[in-house]
Amino acid sequence: MDINVILDELKALATPEHFAKLSHFGIKDSKALGVKVPHLRLLGKKIGKNHELALQLWATNIHEARILASIIEDPKLVSEKQFDDWVTDFDSWDMCDVCVDLLAKTPFVF
Repeated sequence: MDINVILDELKALATPEHFAKLSHFGIKDSKALGVKVPHLRLLGKKIGKNHELALQLWATNIHEARILASIIEDPKLVSEKQFDDWVTDFDSWDMCDVCVDLLAKTPFVF
């Protein structure tokens, strides 16, 4: 799948109502679109596991794109450097919550 198509889908899923709630929950809205996590999970199921696309999504620095990246990333293909880099980039509790599911499945989590 093309990253631009995915970014367009994320923008289409965003709502002003959800965007307005982000700061209330302590999420920096300067990098966010306003997409609910359940919508990201459904999109992730549609996309399937895709290591290269996950890396591209993370590189966008868009809040929801990073959450989606952790949903579609293949834990078998995550490197220790990628693991460390992603953890360093966490800037909200919801990103941490979703990414921990992925990182817990990597062979070097301990």
